[in-house]
This record gives sequence, structure tokens and C-alpha cells, in this order.
Amino acid sequence: MSTQQDTPPSGDGLFRTKTVEQSIRDTEEPEHALKKSLSALDLTVFGVGVIIGTGIFVLTGKVAKETAGPATALAFVAAGIVCALAALCYAEFASTVPVAGSAYTFSYASLGELVAWIIGWDLVLEFALGTAVVAVGWSGYVRSLMDNIGWTMPEALSGPDVASGFGFDILAFALVLVLTVILVLGMKLSARVTTVVVAVKLAVVFIVIIAGLFFIKASNYSPFIPEAEKQEGGSGLDAPLVQLIFGYEPTNFGVMGIFTAASIVFFAFIGFDVVATAAEETKLPQRDMPRGILASLVICTLLYVAVSIVVTGMQNYKELSVSAPLADAFKAVGHPFYAGVISFGAAVGLTTVCMILLLGQTRVFFAMSRDGLLPRFFSKTHPRFGTPYRPTILLGVIIAIVAGFTSINELATLVNIGTLFAFVVVALGVIVLRRTRPELHRAFRTPWVPLLPIVSVAASVWLMLNLPAETWLRFGIWMVIGVIIYFVYGRRNSRMAKGS
Repeated sequence: MSTQQDTPPSGDGLFRTKTVEQSIRDTEEPEHALKKSLSALDLTVFGVGVIIGTGIFVLTGKVAKETAGPATALAFVAAGIVCALAALCYAEFASTVPVAGSAYTFSYASLGELVAWIIGWDLVLEFALGTAVVAVGWSGYVRSLMDNIGWTMPEALSGPDVASGFGFDILAFALVLVLTVILVLGMKLSARVTTVVVAVKLAVVFIVIIAGLFFIKASNYSPFIPEAEKQEGGSGLDAPLVQLIFGYEPTNFGVMGIFTAASIVFFAFIGFDVVATAAEETKLPQRDMPRGILASLVICTLLYVAVSIVVTGMQNYKELSVSAPLADAFKAVGHPFYAGVISFGAAVGLTTVCMILLLGQTRVFFAMSRDGLLPRFFSKTHPRFGTPYRPTILLGVIIAIVAGFTSINELATLVNIGTLFAFVVVALGVIVLRRTRPELHRAFRTPWVPLLPIVSVAASVWLMLNLPAETWLRFGIWMVIGVIIYFVYGRRNSRMAKGS
């Protein structure tokens, strides 16, 4: 299909853009159309389901003990503000271009094909690694619960992190395959499963908050912002990029320690952008996408702040456990029962994180395939379920194998840098599309453009600079591989290239 005459694409070659109208019209082709079944509530549940994961159960204690003390609550607020700036930009795009693909589709409409490919390739990495990392984390929680009742997994089936020789994580492998089947069977089923699991997860979080209130000691909040301590800087590729470039060494505790902590707890917010990948499957995307994105982010930020205030009030921040802070805080006050409840909630909750990251991965892959940048074979939807079953099955099997065989703790930071890079591109895209297509109807408008998107870019870049140089190197290698694939295959097979 060629581009329409009334709003022709701008630019040539690498920076040709795909018009909003063309993107929407592509979603109406029967063989390549996704089924619309989601409401604002479904989107909010998806957002809460993917955001609340290991971050709230693990990072709270680690950051409080090592970086910010009781002021960890302020670190969550700072990280939430960075995400909120990006969320406002996502909300405008998702309501204006209600098409699968999230940042990939948005950048194709504003910044051009090469940038779209780069961000799509980035999202494929982000969601794939995120799914595998969470699946391995889920497996660890389940093995812990099994140990509590006297069941022990064979070492060889517990993954490379546990086994001394050969190790295959059978639980992580099985989880990804089961979730793949659920996603193939339809979005409404996925939404129902997510709703049930999120309800369990939120119940556990509220138990922590309400029960923990009875064990708070005011003395544990003093000092609320501990005195600053110079942080031992890393060396070589282990050092934050900001240290290598500017010589700046982050501090622990103190006011600046809050911002150092924010760059760490940002992990806990990763995933709200996945909501935007479901825009095409939403019944009223112009109204419901902004509601779903912003509501899920606000709910999770409030819960994170509440949990961090409770846990640092229950136990002095210097005594908090790093591996299981919430569970161990209840053990410290003589209530081990709650520790078991928290471990159960974490295990149950991680299933939705895994499923929604896999959902985002398949939708980006599907959108790139429909545009011809990846083989069109993968853009056919299931005749009965209306889901992109081919990329879902392919990616589900690959990620299941990766989760089973790979120890990927070191690769987890790649998920972080990938998300922040997407934030930067989306914010820039809002500015560009406002200038190039001012007449477009925008059901939701990001306020204070271009100031707010510029601040969003600056905040995201600052957090990226706090990541280790090694993470930047790995990210750069992945991007180089992606650019090569684009010039070898994507550029020649692009539907926009053929249309023009």
C-alpha cells in the first residue's frame, strides 16, 4: 500500500516518516489487524501488574541501607517524577497514534525510519532481557517457597546461578512457555489473568503497609536524611559513565544520595511504557491510553513511597536486609508469618511482570514486521484469536531458552538503559511532531511543550550517565548489530521504501 495523497510522508531514505494516518490505516487490514478488547481499567491493571515486581520487595531495603536511609521514600518520588515526565509524552503519542509498537511507532511518525528502527531494536532488547530476568527471579522465589515446605529442586534444574556444573532453570523456562500460550489465546484472557494476579499482589502490598504501621518506631526515622558519605568510585568499565567523563563521584546518603538512589530505584518503575504497546488493542485509545498510563504510574509511586516509609520505620536502615528486606523486617519484630506471605506475593506478582514484558516484546516485533522492516511473515494475526501468534511463539520459545540457560544478572542494567533511551526518543518526538503536524487532533496534549519534554530528556540522560560504562558498551554493540541488520534487510524491504 502506498502512502496516502493528502498527507504525504516527509523526508527521503533513512529519515522518511510514516504519517499518522497511514499508521492507523495499516491497522485496518484484516490479516494484520489486532483485536480491540481493552478498557482503561485493563490498561491500568496491566501497568500496575508490570511495574510492581522485585523492585518493591527487594530494592527498598538495599537502597535504604546503602544509599539513602529513610529518605528512600524521596528517591522513589524523584524516580517517579522522571517517569511521569516521560509518561505525559507517551500519553500524547499513544492517544494520537493508537497503533501497536509504542516508542517505535511514535518515532516512525516523527523522527524517521532509521530512528524508528533503532528504537524498535532497542525495545526488542529491553523487553526480551526484562522477561528473562524476571522469569529467573520468579524461579528463585518459587524455589524458596518450595524449600520452606520441604521440597527441593535438583541442582541441575535450578539454573546456572545455583548449579555447580551444568544448570538449566526448568521453572523459568516453563513459566515463559505457559505465558506464551496465554498471550496467543487472546488479550482478554491475558487481561483477566493479570487482574486476578494483580489483586493478589496488591493485597500483599497492603498487608505490608497496614501490618507494618503497628511496628513503626519514630526513632528509626532519625536522621531522615543521614549525613553524606563519599562513595567509593568504580574503576574502568565498572565506573558510572558520568564519573569517567566529568570526574563526578556519586555520594551515599545526604541530599545528593537521594538522587543516586533514584537512579537505582528507577528499576522499580520499568514497564509502564509497555502499556503504550497495547494502544491498538484498546477500544477507545484516545481516551483510555492516557488514563491507563498515568493512573498506573501514580498508583505504583504512592505504594512504593508507603512501603519504603513503613519498612524504614520498622527497622533501623543500617540493620535492613539487602536480599529480602520486607520479609526480614517482619522477622525482626517477631512476625515470621508475614515473611512467608510476602514471599508468596512476590512469586505470584512476578508472573504478571513477565507476561506483560513478553506482551510488549511481541507487539513491537509485530509492528516492525507489518512495516516490512522485519519479515512480513510475522505480521499475520491469528484468524480466531486476533493475536500476533507467530512472533509470540518464536520470541516466547527463544526467551524461555535464554531464561533457562543463562545467568543474566549482569545484563539486567541493559533493560534500564534501553528504557531510558526510549524515554529520550519519545520526548524528542513530541517536540518534532508538534512542529511538523500542528493540525493533528490530539486527545491528550503534553503540557508546556517544549519545556516539559526537554526536562524529560535531561532527567533521563542524567540517569543513563549514572549507569556503568560497561552497560553503555554492551548497549552500543547491540545497536551496531541492529544498524547492520537495517541496512542489509530493513531498508530494502521497508513498505515505505516500496510505496515511495
